[in-house]
Amino acid sequence: MIQVLIADDQAMVRSGLRLILETEDDIEVVAEAENGEEAVRLSRRERPDVVLMDVRMPVMDGLEATRQITSQVEETRVIVLTTFDLDDYVYGALRAGASGFLLKDAEADQLVDAIRVIASGDAIIAPSITKRLISEFAGRPQSRPVTGLEELTDREVEVLRLVARGLSNAEIAEELFVSETTVKTHVSHVLTKLQLRDRVQAVVAAYESGLTTPGS
Repeated sequence: MIQVLIADDQAMVRSGLRLILETEDDIEVVAEAENGEEAVRLSRRERPDVVLMDVRMPVMDGLEATRQITSQVEETRVIVLTTFDLDDYVYGALRAGASGFLLKDAEADQLVDAIRVIASGDAIIAPSITKRLISEFAGRPQSRPVTGLEELTDREVEVLRLVARGLSNAEIAEELFVSETTVKTHVSHVLTKLQLRDRVQAVVAAYESGLTTPGS
């Protein structure tokens, strides 16, 4: 059973999300929070698998709540729910440790699928947000040191660059003429060597280190 915490300052939004999720046999909503501070407190207590996190909330915003949850509750992953006018927050949420991003107008099945993907240990970013994210990287200075980058093999560096381009394991396997299982192994090694939680953080590391640049 995937345990979910919903954090949003609007009661109607929380109720709507709960109604969607409670129709699924493998998902259970264990708590609701109306601000970031409450989300952190309840995450410590309930230790949910996934937190659905709004960004703009009173007392403590979603970015700081995400940062505290991902650093204090190791098993909990965060999906940030964003809208088109919140693009400025995406980069900050990535740095805060979010494992996924969804637009608030996403279909119910997309939300459910995203929760399952995140709970399984992977990461997900809506395609429209990915485009804005790359634009955000384009406007920022690169070459921030990333610990462990020198330990990667040539093939692992190649895989990391393809991950940063947004390719799935299946697409990387096709690109490199290897099996998907081999790609999964390479990705796992990359995450371990760079001490990263998931693919989203790998994308950040690739751009910030200058290993990959927008448009490359």
